[in-house]
Amino acid sequence: MNSKSNAIQLDYRVILSFIEPNSAVLDLGCGDGELLSLLIREKKVRGQGIEIDEQAIYKCVARGLSVFHGDLARGLSEYAGGSFDYVILNQTFQQVVKLDFVLDESLRVGRKVIVGFPNFALYTARLQLFFRGRTPVTPSLPYKWYDTPNLHFLTILDFIDYCRERRVTIEKAVYLGEKREVKFLPNLFAGTGLFMISK
Repeated sequence: MNSKSNAIQLDYRVILSFIEPNSAVLDLGCGDGELLSLLIREKKVRGQGIEIDEQAIYKCVARGLSVFHGDLARGLSEYAGGSFDYVILNQTFQQVVKLDFVLDESLRVGRKVIVGFPNFALYTARLQLFFRGRTPVTPSLPYKWYDTPNLHFLTILDFIDYCRERRVTIEKAVYLGEKREVKFLPNLFAGTGLFMISK
């Protein structure tokens, strides 16, 4: 898998390492299904996705994935508690309107929840804001202010505090730069935070 793993984007590699083989996985905001397809192929998971964008759903169906059209703000009432080993919110968490509700629902239906989001405290974002006086555009935040899907502008430290206040357990945390894991001052130097949490 070495030659293939170089082609796999860094956050997907970390998520692969978090997930046990043959697990049941629900990917919320699964996009075109690339991650879900990878998990099925590499980890033999029983995977399902929920996505709101119809064009993305067509791409998922073309990959042979089981994906439902749905709005996460309406919840996951069709799923019983503990239906999945893992629920994934990768690059989705900061885009949902009812953040608390979606996280509660994810923790209800999944034994573990994997959350990945762009870190808005990355040093390059801070420098752009300070010196240029403009909304930052970085590799992990590649949108102009008027065209961003992001509704919540959180940092790695914000998420850690949020979990502590809500008594959510952080089981694993990995911080990523553009090409590698960041171990030193991640709130300053990591573009992405990836967490595995549980209730």
